[in-house]
Amino acid sequence: MLLSHVASRSLGPRLPDAVRASPPASWPLVEMLRHSSDMGKFRQVFSKAKHIAIITGAGVSAESGIPTFRGAGGLWRRWKAQDLATPEAFSRNPSRVWEFYHHRREVTLSKSPNAAHYAIAECEARLSKQGRSVVVITQNVDELHRRAGSKNVLEIHGNLFKTRCISCGSVKANHKSPICPSLLGKGAPDPETSEAQIPVNDLPRCEDSDCDGLLRPDVIWFGETLDSNVLTQVEKELDMCDLCLVVGTSSVVYPAAMFGPQVASRRVPVAEFNTNTTPKTTYFTHHIQGQCGTTLPLALARHESEVI
Repeated sequence: MLLSHVASRSLGPRLPDAVRASPPASWPLVEMLRHSSDMGKFRQVFSKAKHIAIITGAGVSAESGIPTFRGAGGLWRRWKAQDLATPEAFSRNPSRVWEFYHHRREVTLSKSPNAAHYAIAECEARLSKQGRSVVVITQNVDELHRRAGSKNVLEIHGNLFKTRCISCGSVKANHKSPICPSLLGKGAPDPETSEAQIPVNDLPRCEDSDCDGLLRPDVIWFGETLDSNVLTQVEKELDMCDLCLVVGTSSVVYPAAMFGPQVASRRVPVAEFNTNTTPKTTYFTHHIQGQCGTTLPLALARHESEVI
């Protein structure tokens, strides 16, 4: 299984564009399938599926108003995310990095799940009563799937609302707003904003007894390896699924960009939901174009064949 070879790969955007836009050289050949935009055909496949894997990306969260900090104009102050979301940046200037993540946390807390999130959560709850399963494999770190009610969620890039102590390694959920008093009112994205230059001792600290180590967001930064335990669970779900949805992702960030084609290589139906085609569209059985908040509620609604 290819996933077993990528647990040590760094997060995709570190790779050159030419590498990110195409599968690795070792990628097995798969039949290029003619995609179908016919919702009716997808619904027929959906009605028979027992184990559904739903891979989600930034496009789903963007419909809730979550900024991506990628692409043109995707700056915080004058920095790209790649300038801040690295171990090196945190080591050099933890105050700046925490201002950036405080801003992201506060923006995310002000947003709500959208119709796509709710459609996925409702589908999971409904199908579980029929002995069927739905798993969400998400690249997003905003917890909106969980807030919408999804239970079976694998967060491959971590979680904005968890912290990790750089001294003792303790990982804990943290939804404080602000996460510490010194960040109150900080983190404004305007490029003219002065840096807070918060002393390290006043940044978020570990509350475990006898530790008091500096906390960092428990997210995967550029240049870091993905959690091998999470990837093992992802591999298991992809091996088991008999239908896969690839929703709101540009399919250029590895290893997530491989997940859909990997399932398609087993001749399992894969449906892409996106506002545009992607570099992986030709691998998939179905391509349903449009806003995810519009298409997913239709796609995942109760099928007439379902017996509740």
